[in-house]
Amino acid sequence: MAKALGKERRQYVVFQIDQQEFGVDIHKVSIIEKYMNITRVPTTPAYIKGVVNLRGEIIPVMDLRIKFGLPSKEPDDDTRIIMLKFNDITLGVIVDSVAEVVDFTEEELESVTSITNDRTLDYVVGIGRIGQRLITVLNIEKLITELTERE
Repeated sequence: MAKALGKERRQYVVFQIDQQEFGVDIHKVSIIEKYMNITRVPTTPAYIKGVVNLRGEIIPVMDLRIKFGLPSKEPDDDTRIIMLKFNDITLGVIVDSVAEVVDFTEEELESVTSITNDRTLDYVVGIGRIGQRLITVLNIEKLITELTERE
């Protein structure tokens, strides 16, 4: 990892959902796949689209649009499934598109806890700024942990 003035810089994969940009720690991303056939699993929450078979591994897939209360959208050529890995658990998340990799120091991420005590912000590490762009950095561990505790 690059050091900037003694501060650790972390890299984040930036993706879009609706008109908003989000980032996840690049070390939690195992692979980014084009949208593929998803098999629906009965009695799962609406935001769990189902499972995919990726090289023999069955992986649950979450639609972040639905999880974040946005209307679902038909997949298109830009739609991607980001495979995230944490504590030997792999989870796919459907995003509208993947943009780039950026890096921030912890100091460059602004906290959002002062804005609201909304529970959905448990998933937010902070907000990073690149010029006029604001990138919401997500806490993938929190998303995955909540999912595995439901089962």
